[in-house]
Amino acid sequence: MGHLDALDEDEQEIVRTVADFVDRDVRPVVQELEHANTYPEALVEAMKGLGIYGLAVPEEHGGIEVSMQCYVLVTEELARGWMSLAGAMGGHTVVCKLLTMFGTEEQKATWLPRLATGEVRATMALTEPQGGSDLQALTTTAREVDGEYVITGAKTWISNARRAGVTALLCRTDPEAQPRSRGISVVLVEPGPGMTVSRDLPKLGYKGVESCEIQFDGYRVPTSSVLGGVPGQGFAQMMKGLETGRLQVAARALGVGRAAFEDALAYAQVRESFGKPIWRHQSVGNLLADMATGLEAARQLTMYAAREYDAGRRVDMEAGMAKLCASETAMKIALDAVRVHGGYGYSTEYDVERYFRDAPLMIVGEGTNEIQRNVIVSQLVNRATS
Repeated sequence: MGHLDALDEDEQEIVRTVADFVDRDVRPVVQELEHANTYPEALVEAMKGLGIYGLAVPEEHGGIEVSMQCYVLVTEELARGWMSLAGAMGGHTVVCKLLTMFGTEEQKATWLPRLATGEVRATMALTEPQGGSDLQALTTTAREVDGEYVITGAKTWISNARRAGVTALLCRTDPEAQPRSRGISVVLVEPGPGMTVSRDLPKLGYKGVESCEIQFDGYRVPTSSVLGGVPGQGFAQMMKGLETGRLQVAARALGVGRAAFEDALAYAQVRESFGKPIWRHQSVGNLLADMATGLEAARQLTMYAAREYDAGRRVDMEAGMAKLCASETAMKIALDAVRVHGGYGYSTEYDVERYFRDAPLMIVGEGTNEIQRNVIVSQLVNRATS
């Protein structure tokens, strides 16, 4: 845990507490919960008790706001135990950040104290069935009628949708605006008539936590529910929020990669073939060396982006690099962990097959890695010419 040295003593203790929770309460039950695809109610309650839902909420609103570096390490620990647990607080944290950065005083007072305790949990609704990563092409519309928005459209891949008390909905409030991004707003919506969670998506991995489609059909909400009180700023607001989202996904990938590596390293010391532990066979030893090196490089890149965030700098490119690198690295490590385990790596009695199923989510989630590369190269060109 050498990376803890970057944190103050209070934040170090938070990370250690979460690590202990994972070892004591998560790892012994994760296999059973995951294969049953059961929502981890007891573990989420424990996370509330640990204050994990308040890590992005300022103290004046009841949270224990931590540095981005601390948040990354907490997320890594949760994902080391079960990636789905990190997913259960990922969108929640982004919404807390959006409210803290952009919310009106009334919006902050209404939501942040209840979000801090986890009494209310939050999610964000960006992706649409036809739109994917092209957020500017969204078709969910909010028409203003007599002081209310009437919302129509559909969203998909919404984590925790059935349990969210508030959803940060990205929608089009001005269809005529040019450029298109100017007509987009974030609207804070609660479950109600006209808003239907239509189905849970069946998934390869990322079990236990639901990912859903949501339909809006004549759903009404006061115009005062637009984040910050002024429409048309949602695209820029969400792009800032996604810096947190992408660092969170990078940290989830680090957790999965670390779990896969640690399991492979332990197995290679106890499994023998041809009269010696398999790590002494060069082909396995080289795999383990490369896994450890790749993991450490991905963590350094992610922590660098987190430090830049804490310094108040724009990190859309840095967070994109961290997410890209960490997710691709986790996928490779997960596959190599299966190799190290041999036939057992393919068995559901071992955890490594779960890591192999969970790792691809970080490659396609929070903006696919193909989109990350587009973001990175456009930023490289912008920064070179500015």
